[in-house]
Amino acid sequence: MSAKSFVDANYRFVAAYQEVNARIGQRQQALALYVTLVVSLLAALVALRIQRDSIVLPVEWLVQGFPVAAACLALLNHKSERAITNLRQFLSELEQLEGAHQHLPSYNTDARWAAQANKARRFHDHACAVLVLGGSGVGLATAWNLYPDRFGASAWPLWLSAGVTLVSVGIILLSTRWHYLPKARKS
Repeated sequence: MSAKSFVDANYRFVAAYQEVNARIGQRQQALALYVTLVVSLLAALVALRIQRDSIVLPVEWLVQGFPVAAACLALLNHKSERAITNLRQFLSELEQLEGAHQHLPSYNTDARWAAQANKARRFHDHACAVLVLGGSGVGLATAWNLYPDRFGASAWPLWLSAGVTLVSVGIILLSTRWHYLPKARKS
């Protein structure tokens, strides 16, 4: 390879790592968005109760915001995980150019580093799952307690919300299937 290709590879490596960092930042922003949505929905549930005219209030529709927020968090988390995995596979290819991984530490090529990174990233998945369960649980319990007359007669909106929330938690917890794992080393 010519010296020019090394410069190109280095630039590509730096650009890909910047993209990985951007995706990690997006995962954190998705968590912040989820918390903001849940707190806003809780505030709306309480504010609607103050009006006392709960017969015409759309609380059944408002309750559906909790699983929608949960599903969005799960899907955004999945999207980021897939993008990070793809980028790290690309970085691994660059680390292996001209056998560099055989004499230099290679974060994306050596399985020891990837395994430790995946263990650390699993905490993010757990935090998302806890937030979704807690946020939706508090929201649905609040709706049930503030509007017992509405949900006592027909609890299907709560059951639907709980079901979608549980599916979202499942998607979040299954994200380890898409964590990056190095392929067999090239010689």
